[in-house]
Order: sequence, then C-alpha cells, then structure tokens
Amino acid sequence: MTLLAERHDTYLAAFESLGRNVPQSIADLRDRGFARFSALGFPTTRLEQWRFTNVGPIAARPFTLGEPAAVAPAAVAPYELHGVPGPRIVFVNGRFAAELSDAGSLPAGVEVGSLAAALQADPDAVTPHLGRLADFGQRAFTALNTALVQDGAVVRIPEGTVVETPLHLLFLTTAADGSMSHPRVLVVAGENSQARIVESYAGLGDAAYFTNAVTEVVAGDSAVVDHYKVIRESMDAYHVASMHVRLGRSATFSSHSITLGGALVRNDVDAELAGEGGECTLNGLYLADGGQLVDNHTTIRHAMPHCASHELYKGILNGRAHAVFNGKIIVAIDAQKTDAKQTNKALLLSEDAQINTKPELEIFADDVRCTHGATVGQLDDDALFYLRARGLARDQARGVLIYAFASDLLNRIAVEPIRAQFDALLQRQLPGADGGSFNVGGDGFDEQSG
Repeated sequence: MTLLAERHDTYLAAFESLGRNVPQSIADLRDRGFARFSALGFPTTRLEQWRFTNVGPIAARPFTLGEPAAVAPAAVAPYELHGVPGPRIVFVNGRFAAELSDAGSLPAGVEVGSLAAALQADPDAVTPHLGRLADFGQRAFTALNTALVQDGAVVRIPEGTVVETPLHLLFLTTAADGSMSHPRVLVVAGENSQARIVESYAGLGDAAYFTNAVTEVVAGDSAVVDHYKVIRESMDAYHVASMHVRLGRSATFSSHSITLGGALVRNDVDAELAGEGGECTLNGLYLADGGQLVDNHTTIRHAMPHCASHELYKGILNGRAHAVFNGKIIVAIDAQKTDAKQTNKALLLSEDAQINTKPELEIFADDVRCTHGATVGQLDDDALFYLRARGLARDQARGVLIYAFASDLLNRIAVEPIRAQFDALLQRQLPGADGGSFNVGGDGFDEQSG
C-alpha cells in the first residue's frame, strides 16, 4: 500500500468512526468535507499559498482522533484568565469538559457552550451558520476539520446585548503522542451586540499531536466583536487553524493573535467587510526559536464602500526559526472610500533565523487609500550603545529593545487585565538575560501575572 493510500485509510477510519448521530444537515456537511479532503490531499510546497510551509511532517504521520481524558483542575488553573471575570468553557482533546468549565453569569439569551450539545438541543439555531463562512473548496485542512469535527464552542449573542466580561474558550491537549483534534468555534453576534472572546490553545505535555481548528465569526450590523487568540502548544505539536469573519453594516471586529509554541503553526485569517461602514483590525505577535515554523496568512476583503482595515503583525525569531507572513487586501470595484493599512515587522536575533514576507494589494476601485509595508532587521547597534552608555549591561540592553519591539503590539489590547497577563507571559518567554532561547514551557498565566 502506498503512503498516500495508507494515510487516506487512516482518515477514512476516523471519519467512519464518528457515526451519524448528528442532524442530517451536519452529516451532509461532513460528507462534503471528507470528499473534498480526499480530492485535495494535503497541500504541498508547489502551491503558492504553501510555498514556504512544508506540511510533510503532518501528512507523513498517521494521527488518530484523541480520546476523552480526565484532567485535574490544578492542571487547568495555570491557563485560566485569573482576575478576569467571565465564563470559562474548557475542551480536552477536542471534547467539552463540563467538570472543568464554569458558565458564570451571563445576560439573558447569551449562549456559550458545547457545539455538540447545541446541535443536539437546538440544531436549527446552529446549522444556518455552521460551515457557511469556512469555505473548504481549496482548503484541505478546513475540509478535514469539517469532516472530522466532533465538538467545539458555540457563542451566540442576541441582538442589542452587551456582554461585559470576556468569554474564555480554552482548548487543552493531554500528552498523547500521535493524537489529533478538530475543534470548531462558531460565534454569532446579533445586531448592535458587543462581546469579547478569548480563544486559547495549550498542550499539557511534550507530545507530538495535531490541532486543526476552524473559527467562524458572524458579526451583525453595528455589532462589536473583540477577539483574542493565544497559542501555547507543545514544542513538538502541529497547529493549523483558520478564522473566517463576516462583518455587517457598521460592524467592528478586532483580532489579537499571540503565538508562543508549536513546532509548526499556520494561522489563516479571512475577513470580509460585507456591509458599508465596517471596520476590521488584525494584530499578531509571534515568537519562534530552534526549528519552529510560524506561518501567518491573512486576507481582508473590502466588498462595500466606506470601510476601514488595520493590520499589524510582528515576529521575533531566534535560532533556526522560520516565519512566513502573507497579507492580502482585496478592494472590490464598488468599495470606494476604502481605508486600508497593513504593516509587518520581523526582528531576527540570529544569523540563521529567516522570514518570507509577501504583502499584497488587489485594488479594483479608484477612490481608496491603501498602504502596506514590511521590514526585517536585527537589533540596532546604535540603540544598544545608547542603553549601555547609560549603565545597562549588554544583555539587559538587548532585553529592553526586544521587549519594546513586542510591547508595542500588546499596548493595542484594550482590556487592561488581559493586556497585563499577556504582558507578563511575554516577559517570561522572551530571551533571557543571557540572550539565550525562549522559555516556551508551560506555566501559563499565573495568579500574579496581572
């Protein structure tokens, strides 16, 4: 049997093991997803969108669906948002863990919980949205997620409802070598609603596992959705994810992504400003060391006039780390008065670190203001000299400059407790005073970090 056929049989067995105990529309969606994945196969570097990212290590390994596992509350505590009130919904190996979750107190009508449970209890409220944005026609990993999804999170905010406290969706993977999970997140924010959502991924060990996540966000007219994503996977793990966003008229969406772990991490973001007057902000910060590969691909589609988008991604690379940034802004012919700005900056701390960056603009309207910029460099010798002349040791001066480079992005986070915890986490994981490797190990968010 060829390797290709063997891997297909592995995923076919996983697909068939799910059974048909879901609404017919979801069963049909799964069928279409698996058929498309079978036709596409895993992407190769011959494809433009994957030219610098080799997913051969994922394709070569026969991953199997992760099993439910018991996790002690003490193991979850380091990854909680301490001091930040609000619900915490926990998933272990892709399955909802009710005993570790806390629904908290929410406004009337707000739903935050298990996707699998929602499909059983009220499928008509979920199926109109699930799979509508995450197009898997040319996305093999999205097709695979669609075929093998078992559970995930559903967040529904009724029209006119404001949720003051952040909603924390925490996805944990236990130390199970060769396991995989395909979590799905669906966020539906009604007209004039507001919500903050924190999406966290972490590994409770050093296993080589595979997380393949898909998030869909539907923001109604004048809705405001503030989204945060933190990736702290095992240093031997693979994390592939895509987020698909659709904004209604005058809707506002912001995303802040922080990548701190994983052997191979791929983040795709596809946002469509489908209503006039919408605004989209995409910010990302990633740290990579050793042989890590971090790939960020973003697409912002301006479909209507008078919309704005802002994008800032920053990377800090050490050792033999490799990063990819591909940012595309598409302005449709009717999207007059578009204001779009994209910036990507990378700081290389070693001679062997590298980044491939490709900003793209596709503009079909004539009354727009669109800019993009990309910079790649090392620490400024003049700035180092300036700090050392004022009494700082060389390693202290390096640390100050590296932190200043990264903290600029964290300062854009509007929620102070979240910003403070992310800041503390960043300081622990930046190169130490000796200029050595990042500390990506798992003490998570401690109670003093805020």
